[in-house]
Amino acid sequence: MVKVFSVVGNRPQFVKSAPLSVALRAEGIEEVVLHTGQHYDPELSQVFFDELGLGEPRYRLGISALPRDEMLARMQPAIGAALAEERPDWTLVYGDTNSTLAGARAASAVGVALAHVEAGLRSGDLSMPEEHNRIEVDAISDLLLCPDERSSTTLAREEVRGDRQVVGDVMADACFRLAPLARRRSRILDALTLQPGRYVIATVHREANVRASRLARIMDGLNRLAEPVVFPAHPRTRAALETGGLTAAPHVQVVRPLGYLDFAALASQARVIATDSGGLQKEAYWYGVPCVTMRPSTEWVDTVEAGANQLVDADPDRIVDAVTRARMPLDRPALYGDGHAAERIAAALYASPR
Repeated sequence: MVKVFSVVGNRPQFVKSAPLSVALRAEGIEEVVLHTGQHYDPELSQVFFDELGLGEPRYRLGISALPRDEMLARMQPAIGAALAEERPDWTLVYGDTNSTLAGARAASAVGVALAHVEAGLRSGDLSMPEEHNRIEVDAISDLLLCPDERSSTTLAREEVRGDRQVVGDVMADACFRLAPLARRRSRILDALTLQPGRYVIATVHREANVRASRLARIMDGLNRLAEPVVFPAHPRTRAALETGGLTAAPHVQVVRPLGYLDFAALASQARVIATDSGGLQKEAYWYGVPCVTMRPSTEWVDTVEAGANQLVDADPDRIVDAVTRARMPLDRPALYGDGHAAERIAAALYASPR
């Protein structure tokens, strides 16, 4: 039996792992899950095991809220020890987080084949730690699971050695299956006194954006919007707001992080999504909700080219203008897969030489 060791640690990775875990079981693949603890708030981690019915991780490291280098230094040997004990055929990592990089380095050090979900994505912004993580993980991966042809072409141009396969985006699998369920089950709009299509949902968590000067400018923009804003605040963001003495206007509801189903219900029925999240830019596109990205660059450039996503950096004037004018284009191409990426990934892990 093929054995896969999955490393997860943050909110999007839990979402991506849900349909893939199902597909691995269907393919007859044994999966062992390690949860690094990178997102330690129960609303950002345990909720996925509760709401999405995921199996309990065999390993929990509980490593969180540390500077990047210290986090990596603690995660890598712990993941390596678990890999040495389990001796899987594959280590599977997702995206661009510190958990991803630590898992990839540990697999390389122990000598376990490495598969990278979302391989080949590039924002072109080397000031982002995530961009360095993507490049390094791709460079040492044996199986590069690309969401689209653009990312595969990027890897070919960089002469990355691993086997490239375009499989689509596993986040689409989760989104297509869970968003309708979320809208049926969640009562979050009633709890927050919101009407579908008549509010903005905002998220801010990137390291650069929780620095005082940028966060102040983002809050200025959100505070000047003319419609209700719901702002589920990541623990790091909430701490930065409090430290910086930044307050929200009365129409901006700063709430605790939400469970996945509540958040999906909110996001899929918003008029506009304003975010610095990579995954949420894609989800907005699939939901048919226009996105305003509060970063200078994005790895999901197709959404910008399609007219569904605007880059505004942390400029409050641009935030206000973009949110006010945001409209979803009438015709937009299908992007990032058809909802069957998990099945293709499971088949690739089963069939690829190890």
